[in-house]
Amino acid sequence: MIAQIAFVLVLATGIFLFAKRIREIRRNIGIGRKEDRTDRSSERWKTMISVALGQSKMVKRPVSGFLHLLVYVGFVLINIEVLEIIIDGITGQHRIFAHLGLGAAYNFLIACFEVLALGVLVSCVIFLIRRNVLRIKRFHLKEMTSWPKSDANIILVAEIVLMFALFSMNATDSILQERAAELLSAGQALPESLSHYINAGSFPISSWLKPLYNGMSTEGLIATERFMWWFHIIGILAFLVYVPYSKHFHIIMAFPNTYYSKLEPKGQMTNMEAVTNEVKLMLDPSADPFAQPAPDPNAEPVKFGAKDVQDLTWKQLFDSYTCTECGRCSSVCPANQTGKILSPRKIMMDTRDRLEEVGKNLGADGKPQDDGKSLLHDYISEEELWACTTCNACTEACPVNIDPVGIIVDLRRHLIMEESKSPESITAMFNNMENNGAPWAFPAADRGKWIDELNA
Repeated sequence: MIAQIAFVLVLATGIFLFAKRIREIRRNIGIGRKEDRTDRSSERWKTMISVALGQSKMVKRPVSGFLHLLVYVGFVLINIEVLEIIIDGITGQHRIFAHLGLGAAYNFLIACFEVLALGVLVSCVIFLIRRNVLRIKRFHLKEMTSWPKSDANIILVAEIVLMFALFSMNATDSILQERAAELLSAGQALPESLSHYINAGSFPISSWLKPLYNGMSTEGLIATERFMWWFHIIGILAFLVYVPYSKHFHIIMAFPNTYYSKLEPKGQMTNMEAVTNEVKLMLDPSADPFAQPAPDPNAEPVKFGAKDVQDLTWKQLFDSYTCTECGRCSSVCPANQTGKILSPRKIMMDTRDRLEEVGKNLGADGKPQDDGKSLLHDYISEEELWACTTCNACTEACPVNIDPVGIIVDLRRHLIMEESKSPESITAMFNNMENNGAPWAFPAADRGKWIDELNA
């Protein structure tokens, strides 16, 4: 009974801390501007099933895609065994699913879980080698400082340790089952400590570890099996609490993020409603500007573009929490690959870091307080923004449909329309458009002169 109470307390603590962090993230995302992404639901479901569930964009890079698929499938299916462990912990039973009359089906499931767990372990080892030995370039760009590097390694090492604990738990369990069976076949009564260890499960991978534990006493085996059981489940709960603080939060966020993906063509930019209305008014010869309703004197002034995270939409903030930091976006970005300062991954990481900072400084009314800093200038520089060609290679490469270009465009809009700042080449184009009706530095009357030069 004491073990059950302890387990329930540990489980409740893990769930509480996870839920607390989810509430914080939901509050932070709520800082963003409203945006309707509820249209075309059938298309959204198809996108989510294809991209998040089907991993369609991950496997475009076959090696990492296949390894990630192994980890993904293993993570999902092994949770069935974790469910059994949780029920065992609450009820005080041992391998409760084996008591449901599943027979050979239970053995088959446990064997499958072991094979998948081995796939997860091998994949994590290869991922560690790719990051730390082969040093794949996209994992070591300038934004990948100490914490982002450590974050990835912490999770990979943790998964390897958890898989080893699972194998050790099953190996010692298997030996204890054999010893209990030997006593029963000899007509001896089972001691209470062995009564739990019924013949259940098939352990094709864990059996490789049995030589490590065969020489131990029965009491030592029980202690080791119980230690590994507790270590495995506490490790999983610790993983649950850690994930929302980590880039691995995409495990959860990928599904809603792909559902709310941008469905319009990637190069199609959104128009600001205030500007659109002004242009329509100018182009309509029958419109009477004085007939328009008077502006609300209590309304907040219209902002053009975005300077800080609260000026972005909730979906753009959602994107920042979904970022996997895999670097596929930066590895295909033409600006980054030609040595420019822009890295789409850094745009997303900076947005998330700034959002976290703003979220810790909310007022009693839930609104951000001025701390003298902003996403633009303090986190993301003008040079980064103007290096972007808006080619959308990053959005095409992202395995969870994140859109860094949308954030870049909104920050640019603020620079031009609020701060009247742009590179000299763009300023010259604007002036030519205003004065000559074209981007070129000569009047409309001279546009046809090149024909005269040909005739000459």
